[in-house]
Amino acid sequence: QVQLVESGGGLVQTGGSLRLSCAASGRTFSNYAMGWFRQAPGKEREFVVGISWSGGSTTTADSVKGRFTISRDNAKNTVYLQMNSLKPDDTAVYYCAVADVTYATMYADRYKSWGQGTQVTVSS
Repeated sequence: QVQLVESGGGLVQTGGSLRLSCAASGRTFSNYAMGWFRQAPGKEREFVVGISWSGGSTTTADSVKGRFTISRDNAKNTVYLQMNSLKPDDTAVYYCAVADVTYATMYADRYKSWGQGTQVTVSS
């Protein structure tokens, strides 16, 4: 089992940037794909971005394409989400997750372990 701890959330103005981090421990981190999801109040959880085990490929939701970037440092067992040009619609709790596959995937049922989430609030 892997444990995931997100950090870096907070309050930012429209157009601002934040970088989220997700530190992993437990199961071998570098063998598996990772992803970020988010859930806004009253809405279902949605996929944001995923990255392959090596970091060589990513897949990104259309709603954040061109603004959000995922990366990983396997030596540090950490995955990052760089968020630029933030909008109020990006306000949500952001969760990182580790998949049971090696390739980047947008499908939530491939993700087996989840962090506790970090709040991101974008003010207008």
